[in-house]
Amino acid sequence: MVTQSNINFFTNWGKERLGEMEATVTSFQAKAAEVQSDLSEKATKVLADLCKQRDEFRDTLKKQSEAGEAAWTEAKSKMEADWRVFETEAGKYVESFGKQLEQQQATFKLQADAQLKAWREAADKLGSDAGKFASERRADIDVALKRMNADAAEAEKKLEKLKEAGTHSWSALMTALTETRLAFDRANEAAREAFKRAA
Repeated sequence: MVTQSNINFFTNWGKERLGEMEATVTSFQAKAAEVQSDLSEKATKVLADLCKQRDEFRDTLKKQSEAGEAAWTEAKSKMEADWRVFETEAGKYVESFGKQLEQQQATFKLQADAQLKAWREAADKLGSDAGKFASERRADIDVALKRMNADAAEAEKKLEKLKEAGTHSWSALMTALTETRLAFDRANEAAREAFKRAA
């Protein structure tokens, strides 16, 4: 149980990042036709590179879902680096081709929705997994799950507030996503540790 639970936590991490990648690419593709014609070829190439990075990340995640914890730990370092490259390139895309506030807001909304979906799925899965433990061994898990749900609710409030405001800069929106992503990672890690202690 411990090994499988640990793998679930790594998978939660990867699914959250992949969800944001999918949302980013979807948003950029929806607005690709609006890029000025003299920049269109360059934008198409950058978008193709982002799609390739997303596909490679998805393939790695799929491959790792079958691997053990040691393989996950090693792969996660590379996946984190791949995520940072994707995030940087997406930022450059927005700065170069998606300067319209509407494009930035649309991308942010999709990314925020993907992140919140990952929170909910992780909490639901962990809640389901917690039921497999005897009640006397679940106290830490229940605390971690309550914390994860509370953090998810707080993240949702923060992201919803930014989505409604609609006037924030791209960097402010990305800072908010980074903060809530880090909160997700902390909650996911706390739940992982609780499952380890209960096993």
